[in-house]
Amino acid sequence: MEQQYILKKCKSFEPQHIFECGQCFRWNKEKDGSYTGVFGNNVLNVKKSGDDIIFKGICDGDIKEICQDYFDLNTNYEKIKTKLANIDEHLANSINYGNGIRILNQDLWETIISFEISANNNIPRIKGIIERICKKYGNEIKWDNQTYYTFPSVQELSKASISDLRTLGLGFRDKRIYETTQMFLTKQITLEELIDEKDTEKLREKLLMLPGVGPKVADCILLFSLKRYEVFPIDVWVRRVMNELYIHEEDEQKVSKKELQKLAKEKYEGLAGLAQQYLFYWKREA
Repeated sequence: MEQQYILKKCKSFEPQHIFECGQCFRWNKEKDGSYTGVFGNNVLNVKKSGDDIIFKGICDGDIKEICQDYFDLNTNYEKIKTKLANIDEHLANSINYGNGIRILNQDLWETIISFEISANNNIPRIKGIIERICKKYGNEIKWDNQTYYTFPSVQELSKASISDLRTLGLGFRDKRIYETTQMFLTKQITLEELIDEKDTEKLREKLLMLPGVGPKVADCILLFSLKRYEVFPIDVWVRRVMNELYIHEEDEQKVSKKELQKLAKEKYEGLAGLAQQYLFYWKREA
């Protein structure tokens, strides 16, 4: 049954900033500027109307509770932005540009597989591959005369062989996705142990054991699903913006990730991941 929830006078919530800042792949823009996405067993449309946010769709539970959790509505982003904006004018400018970003509470399994797929890939392609995986191995949800598909569980995805995955356009990632799925299926590693691990460094080490998870993918999983705000994922855009603003090396390729990590830790401390999101979105979109 369709449900609706209206969030009144919400600060720090801009659908475009949230869904286009590189943290998620299953949200698509509609003709009216709203976004429709699938997460868990939920299909939602999110629309901004004045200062209000309208959530509408099919939910596996109470829509208000689901939105509060998934969209991180209990975190005070105004406070976070004020703290970060005081660090320097560069960050203040980037926050101004992406002031409606929120870090979603995404499912860990989906985030692991999605970011393994994201390695050396572009967003339209990543979205297409994930959609094909969901269509083949997920479950149908019908809403508003459309058919949507859930992200497959470990058990559901384990039905896919390497060649099955290859036919979905995964390329060299097919073996990695297959092997990662098998590791979770045989409990060589479990989602519970990752969620329960308090030490971020130990958690990163466990993620790096997975095929197809390098340092950047590990940091994306840590930030976008496990809410470790202190991590600082580095890609081409982040290296570029950090070099332009702070390092000023003529050849940005010479800037080491180690140097960038050290700088981010010193400058942004425990909020490095959020700073990264504002800087990334600003550099890529502006």
